Amino acid sequence: MHYLISAVGLIIVLLLAWLASNNKKKIKYRPIIVMIVLQIVLGLLLHKTSIGEFLIKGFADSFAKLLAYANEGTNFVFGGIANEGAHTFFLFVLMPIVFMSAIIGILQHYKILPFIIKYIGLVLSKINGMGKLESYNAVAAAIVGQNEVFISVKNQLGLLPKHRLYTLCASAMSTVSMSIVGSYMTMLEPRYVVVALILNLFGGFIIASIINPYEVKPEEDIIEVQNEEKQTFFEMLGEYIMDGFKVAIVVGVMLVGFVGLISLINGIFSGIFGISFQGVLGYAFAPIAFLMGVPWHETVNAGSIMATKLVANEFVAMLDFVKIQDGLSERTTAIVSVFLISFANFGSIGTIVGAVKGLNEKQGNVVARFGLKLLYGATLVSVLSAIIIGIVF
Repeated sequence: MHYLISAVGLIIVLLLAWLASNNKKKIKYRPIIVMIVLQIVLGLLLHKTSIGEFLIKGFADSFAKLLAYANEGTNFVFGGIANEGAHTFFLFVLMPIVFMSAIIGILQHYKILPFIIKYIGLVLSKINGMGKLESYNAVAAAIVGQNEVFISVKNQLGLLPKHRLYTLCASAMSTVSMSIVGSYMTMLEPRYVVVALILNLFGGFIIASIINPYEVKPEEDIIEVQNEEKQTFFEMLGEYIMDGFKVAIVVGVMLVGFVGLISLINGIFSGIFGISFQGVLGYAFAPIAFLMGVPWHETVNAGSIMATKLVANEFVAMLDFVKIQDGLSERTTAIVSVFLISFANFGSIGTIVGAVKGLNEKQGNVVARFGLKLLYGATLVSVLSAIIIGIVF
């Protein structure tokens, strides 16, 4: 029965993307079908086979070791602050971002990441039927982050037409930065985080190909990656460490504000209506959760987490999810976990607009005008990835 529900959900997601399409006549259906099949095959490979288990375990174990190394630094600086045995969110979830940022900086400095990103992007462009720049950008956004990726293509940013700019921004919102993947793994099962990263990559191409179809002429299909200024190793390392610290502080401050405000709104709603604000949102999102494959009796709880992610951010939603996931089935845990792994929330609109505007004022204004459509597409990507994991579960 759940296969039928998931199939209906898949059709509805594609239909919702089609209804929002800029040019329905230009949609290339063959690459879309190929990528959906690829999602299902990769989902089965990673989730159902011994090879997939081996790959995910290797990936997760690597991050676990990196987090252990990161915690050495955290314990050295903040060891006396945390209670013995306590798991303080700021220290053990946010502080590792600093260490992960340093690792990414080293890989960037020695040109390892640019090489990987460029050639994976070139291979993907043969599959998705999109331009090389769009494919490069999607892979880069998943590794270096939704803000930093625009710096690497800033030479071309001012020359891009609106439709190509939308695809670049959609990729940035649909993925997550590798620097915070380790933090996600402290709250969610690592295997679902890994699966979500791959599904979202293809899901971003699928939804963008429907909402925003276009042809890229051969003379326009080029990548001009901006090389960073020549720095010494320790100049670079200091810069990336500080960048990681800024991200950790920003996320922490946002959580203080969002969690506090949601608690306030929940209190007001409970006092007036006898039900929390998140409870109301849970009922509103329950049908979507059902179409994603969540059993009906768990849809309200799942819908509440989904809505929290959309109106706040994925960290706030994960914190709430951790509190209730022991009472949910493994199937629901898998579907909701995959849904949470993206930057698709209202706050990301401002983040992306600010990143582009900082590099090109005019293009930043263009992004601001299609901000809501950007969020609409990125949310469909999250729903699509959740449906795929529901199909292969």
